[in-house]
Parts: sequence; structure tokens; C-alpha cells
Amino acid sequence: MTGHRFQAAPPNERMGSVATGRIYFGDNLPILKDFPDAFADLIYIDPPFNTGRTQARTRIKTARSDNGDRTGFQGRRYRTTRLGSQSFADVFDDYLAFLEPRLQQAHRVLALHGTLYFHIDYREVHYCKVLLDQIFGRECFLNEVIWAYDYGGRTTRRWPPKHDNILVYVKDPGRYVFNADAIERIPYLAPRLVGPEKASRGKLPTDTWWHTIVPTSGSERTGYPTQKPLGILRRIVQASSNTGDLVLDFFAGSGTTGAACLELGRRFVLVDDNPAALEVMARRFHGVAGIEWVGFDPAPSQARAEQPLLLDGVAGSPRHR
Repeated sequence: MTGHRFQAAPPNERMGSVATGRIYFGDNLPILKDFPDAFADLIYIDPPFNTGRTQARTRIKTARSDNGDRTGFQGRRYRTTRLGSQSFADVFDDYLAFLEPRLQQAHRVLALHGTLYFHIDYREVHYCKVLLDQIFGRECFLNEVIWAYDYGGRTTRRWPPKHDNILVYVKDPGRYVFNADAIERIPYLAPRLVGPEKASRGKLPTDTWWHTIVPTSGSERTGYPTQKPLGILRRIVQASSNTGDLVLDFFAGSGTTGAACLELGRRFVLVDDNPAALEVMARRFHGVAGIEWVGFDPAPSQARAEQPLLLDGVAGSPRHR
């Protein structure tokens, strides 16, 4: 295991000192308890979904070979090399008991104008909404966003599940941030019916978002088992925060929230207790100035990196400074 577990910061430390980002390695509950009240302008979390199984991804690379182990386009043969795998157990005896104290802390550290995006799936969403109603208040429920995708296998024993749920809560329903004009718009399905001006501008997304998962061979992919697309986080950060705001993600995984913040000029605080996640983030943010690491040394992971910078294309990366 690289690095060491989180040691509490001095009680008087304020989050205003975060220049670009701060990344913590450790159990998020004690870390959250040490954070000051109302410091986060936006919180996005993608906790384990309690699927009851081990989540795993294996990274591979392929090269043309006449006697390779797999067949590709037009019957060409390729040799596969296994680069490594990452996994974690997604099983909780009492999922809501695990989440409740963390969501209570999320409510405490969220600014009065702040918004929480809680990313989950069909297995637990109904129970999680009841829990969030209790913590935030039913009047603070703003939206349920459905992220729909069409990828992977399809069962023939029921309707194939191809969506995630994102519950959106605000701290104060009278003063939250929602920047409709800043959101990246989507094409009209029938542009001729709305005229050239509207068609060129596009339309505002609804609460149903059609967006592919991270492609297996795309440059965005880090190999982390539950990596979420940058496009999803970009939309959330655009809508519910302003330039210079501080965004918190305490189930940070591969660090996509941080990547979206770098692109859009927000600061970020990320927390995760999986050393594989910190290693991925170390490679992903390699060379980005102003990131502070707490409880983890990113240098060994960065030195072992065998791939190009995963932030290529994101403002703030060495290729875009």
C-alpha cells in the first residue's frame, strides 16, 4: 500500500487555503468531521452501489500479431497483454447505516447556497431518497436525474437496466445556484422544426441525460472500475457552481470530479480510502500545479506510469498551461 492513512489536520485549518485541489487518503467519515461548516459550494458523491459483488476492471493493451489470442476488425489477429487490474468489494451488511453519518456530515459542510448530487442506481435509490429527505428535508429535494446509457450485455429475463439515478438536493430551496446559461446544450432531434437560430444554439438538457459510459479504448479511461464520464461531471459542475467555487467529492474514485473542476476553473477536495484510487489520481493529475496530497505520496505512482497523461485536453495540465 502506498502512502499512509489520514491524520487529522489542525482544528483551525480552513478550506480557503485550497489553491487548486486537495486530495485525502483515508476513511471519509473522520475526514469529513474535521472539515469546517458550510465550506463546500457543491458536493457530488458516487458511493458504492451495494451491488453485492466485487467490482473489478482489467487494463489491457493489444498489438497486431498473426498468432494473437483475439480477433478484431476484418478478422485481423491481435495479441493481448494484461497491464493490471483494480477491484473493490461492493457489499454492505447495512448500507443505510454506512451512508447516514456521511450524509449528515455532507449536509453540515455544504454551504447555504450549495447543492448535493448523490449518484446511485436502482437497487438502493428509493431507500436513499427517504434517508436524504430526513437529513435535508423533503422541501430541499430539487430533482432526480436519470443518466441513461446503452452499453454492455442485455439480460433476457427482465428489462435490461441501463440507467443510473442522481438525486439532487439543495441546502436552501430559496438560494441555490443553477446556471442554466452555462450548461453545455444538446442538439434538437428535429432541428428543422425550430429554425436555424435555435438549432445552432441547441436545447437545455432535461432531467434525463443520454450519455455513453467511458469507452473502453478512449483516452479518458483510467481503468478504475467505477469511473464516471467527464461529460456527466462537467454538466453538474457547470450548472451548480461558479468559477472559483470549491467542489467536494468524498467518494472520489478515479478523480473525475477533480478533472471537471480543473477544466472549468473550480477548486476541489477529493477523498477516497482505496489506495488504487489514489494511485489512479496520482497519474491522472501528474504535473498539475497547486494540488496538495494528504496522507499519500503520489510520486511513486507517477514514476511508474506507463501511459500518457490522462488529463490531456484539460486546462491546467502541463500540455495546456
